[in-house]
Amino acid sequence: MAGTSETMELAATTGNLPVVGRRRWFGPWQPLPFIAVLICAILFALPIYWLIVTSLKDIDEVFADPLVWWPRQLIWANYPQALQQFPFWRYLTNTITIAVPVAFGTTISSAFVAYAFSRLRWRGRDAVFYLILGTLMIPNWVTLVPLYILFNRMGWLDTYKPLIVPAFFGDPFSIFLLRQFFLRQPQELVDAARVDGASHLRVFLQIMLPLSRPALVVVALFAFINSWTDFFNPLIYLSSPEKYTLQVGLFNFFGLHVVNWPGLMAAATVILIPIALIFIVAQRTFIEGITFTGLRG
Repeated sequence: MAGTSETMELAATTGNLPVVGRRRWFGPWQPLPFIAVLICAILFALPIYWLIVTSLKDIDEVFADPLVWWPRQLIWANYPQALQQFPFWRYLTNTITIAVPVAFGTTISSAFVAYAFSRLRWRGRDAVFYLILGTLMIPNWVTLVPLYILFNRMGWLDTYKPLIVPAFFGDPFSIFLLRQFFLRQPQELVDAARVDGASHLRVFLQIMLPLSRPALVVVALFAFINSWTDFFNPLIYLSSPEKYTLQVGLFNFFGLHVVNWPGLMAAATVILIPIALIFIVAQRTFIEGITFTGLRG
């Protein structure tokens, strides 16, 4: 009995005591993490819920006190009215014209650079890599004026070139993401291909890219979503209303129809739908790429 008491005291001191309360809260079901995740999910979903519900309200219900969490009558007419006042299809075409090349250019250019940092040995490689990572800490406001002057002298203002061309020169975060994924791939595959006479370009195209499809999808999704939701750069470089993207067009709609909150929320909901559909369709690949990327540094 004395030995048993000493064992129990030692287990309690080291934190290995199987307490009943600990089993109840941290057992197989684990209610505490579930409750925490549920609360976070509700907090994240609440703005989206309010966006959709407000788009279906009458204007009087938007400013009602107390808050109206569900409208007495769903006004679906807010959507066609908003799309008539808001040239959605023109702005959608402009946004896709920018977002698709940006996603393609960011993925291809970042993959090339990431392969060089992960599989090629050259002097100063790590220093250059850390320098690229350091550019992530530079605020956009610091480079705004120099880039604007540069693009102005190149005659690129009020065109899509300032929004598309820089994507073909790599993105620091995408380079880091792909480099981590490339390092995860077996080095034996690269060595065997090199022994058989394959060049680095062939190894990159026929071995690394097919194995890294999840990471490439993640990078492309990030680039596409960032371009789709970008408001600042199109606002700076575009001045013609017919060239506006969805985000700038929505801001312009807000300025013209500041009191039409249901119409504004309806337009914002329509803009949100493509991104939500893309994430739902590519969710499995997206999560797989994020999970596998950080397993090896």
